[in-house]
Order: sequence, then C-alpha cells, then structure tokens
Amino acid sequence: MERLTNTKMTRPRLKAVKALPGYRLRMTFIDDTVLTLNKRETVFSKRGLVPLRDEANFAKACIGEDAGWTVEWPEFDIQIGADTLWLDAQAQNAPDENTRIFAQWRARYGLTLAQAAEALGMTTRTMSAYGTGARPVPRYIALAVKGWESEHSLR
Repeated sequence: MERLTNTKMTRPRLKAVKALPGYRLRMTFIDDTVLTLNKRETVFSKRGLVPLRDEANFAKACIGEDAGWTVEWPEFDIQIGADTLWLDAQAQNAPDENTRIFAQWRARYGLTLAQAAEALGMTTRTMSAYGTGARPVPRYIALAVKGWESEHSLR
C-alpha cells in the first residue's frame, strides 16, 4: 500500500504514467505523488473499455496531449481523467476502512472537495485533510457518507 501525501495540487494532473502487468497504472502526479492503481475490475466491467482487456493494448497507456489531465489510449479513443484516477487511487490505497469508504464515495459520485463539504456540512479544508490522509476519517463521517448515499438512492 502506498502512502498518500498532502498534496499541493488544486486539481490532480499527471506528470507520468506507466502501465504495469495486471491492468495496473503507476502514476506520477505533478506534485511528485506516485500511486499505483489496479484498473482490472473497471476494464472488465465497462463495455467502453473492451479493447483494453487485451493486456498488450492496456500497456499502450500514455498521458494525453492535454498537459496531463488524462491518461489515454489514442488508438482506441479512450481517455480517463486524472481527477478520476486520483480519487480511485486514493480509495484503493486508503490506510483504513473509514478512509476507503470516504474516498470511494467521492469517486463514485464525482464529488469535488466543495461538494463533499457541502453534503456533509463541513469545511473544504477538512475534506481535503481526509482525502490526502493528513487526518484520519472518523467513523461518524463514514456513517454519514453511507446515510447520504442511502438518502440519494431513494430519489
């Protein structure tokens, strides 16, 4: 498990990406944070990613020509945003269950720090501290996230 660092990025942007065996991406962000993300489940569950099921195709991952805002596979017209990859990596590399629940919630709903803060009645700074691992996510926040999801699934 890789340790998350307190990032200075306002939005995640990539400096480098390398495809590894087993549908993993090793990503270096502009603040020099390095995270490895396993994309196997996503590749095999999303119809739009069928070409990447061939590991030779997956290995063609590169940074988009957009200054690091995406990882792409140009031959297949597939792009994944750096912010999505960052949130997914945070969830996979979370040091405990509460942090994993919080990170997966943000990733699943594509919530910005401001949106997460508003949803939970907290500050953006606190959301950032939870997301980067600077502060542990308390159990009551993990429960609040589950309550938020339950409330929003009823609508």
